[in-house]
Amino acid sequence: MILADSFHKSVKARRNEFTTNSFDTPLVTQFAANNVNDFVEASKIVAPYCDGVDLNCGCPQRWAKQMGIGCVMLENPELITDLVKQCRNQIPKPFTVSVKMRLLKDMKSTIEICRMLDKCGVSYLSVHGRTASQLTGEVDPTCFKMIVENVRCPVIVNGGVKYLEECYQLQETTQCKGVMVANSILTNPMLFSGCEKTDMDCIQNWVDICYNSTLSDYEYSDVIHTQSISEKPPYLTFQCFHHHLVFMLEKVLPRHKRRIFNNLQKFSDVLDFLDVEFNIKPKLFDIKNSNKYRILPLWTSELEGDIQVDENYYEANSGKFFSSKANVTDQNQDDNDYDLADIFIEN
Repeated sequence: MILADSFHKSVKARRNEFTTNSFDTPLVTQFAANNVNDFVEASKIVAPYCDGVDLNCGCPQRWAKQMGIGCVMLENPELITDLVKQCRNQIPKPFTVSVKMRLLKDMKSTIEICRMLDKCGVSYLSVHGRTASQLTGEVDPTCFKMIVENVRCPVIVNGGVKYLEECYQLQETTQCKGVMVANSILTNPMLFSGCEKTDMDCIQNWVDICYNSTLSDYEYSDVIHTQSISEKPPYLTFQCFHHHLVFMLEKVLPRHKRRIFNNLQKFSDVLDFLDVEFNIKPKLFDIKNSNKYRILPLWTSELEGDIQVDENYYEANSGKFFSSKANVTDQNQDDNDYDLADIFIEN
């Protein structure tokens, strides 16, 4: 979830929160917004580089509620439909405009909002199977099935899935068009391949992406000759780099080594740990000789125009939830986006 207001006002926000390459498709960018201007302007900026945008109407965190974004948007469905319509009117198809939402306290109200969004032209709906006050607990597939039966647009269901087989079971039970995974995909980015835990190739890929994908072509030639491999990658926060690895290594490292890794605070320390434990080192891509990893030249000076740089935008804080990871509990984390969302949001 990217904050749309910061994104369309700040070059630094864009550099930190959005990079891609020509092989990264289909790609949907999710924004949090509560007014037409922020949502549409942010969507227009990313439109050349992705296949669609998604409006977050599901985040139940306190700070998001105070800002009037996330799940509180469901209290004003007319505003949601207006954002979807205005974005739909300004960016032509096949670019998609979708909405991620949660269940309301009663299914009748939930279905009414889903029908409104369906009629206003939403490309598809993603539905998390808990209410804003239900942060844990079982997800009832019956709720998904009722929504699918009452709208014409595709429905993506979310919540409680930990393995690929559960995705197939949920699709068969609800007749949904897709399954979204949150927490479990952080712990195991290979979940949709059928693997039950992250392997070393996946961790190597993440490190390589971090040390390459934030550079555009014109910058790469300058940086590759001067950057020490232990230095901070351009436009990447340590929080993002480290926290993803914390989740990926959760089922790989023994408890005492998890405690050490989870408390690391520097890029160089993380690289040293990965080298010693797994012989994993960042590999810089040879962009000039390979189109596979060619980075799109995003946010260059000629693209910025008269956009005002927001100097108040700053790098992410440590994340409230992450403090529990540093203590390394063995409790299984439930699959809900409340616990994890503030780790990766630059606020």
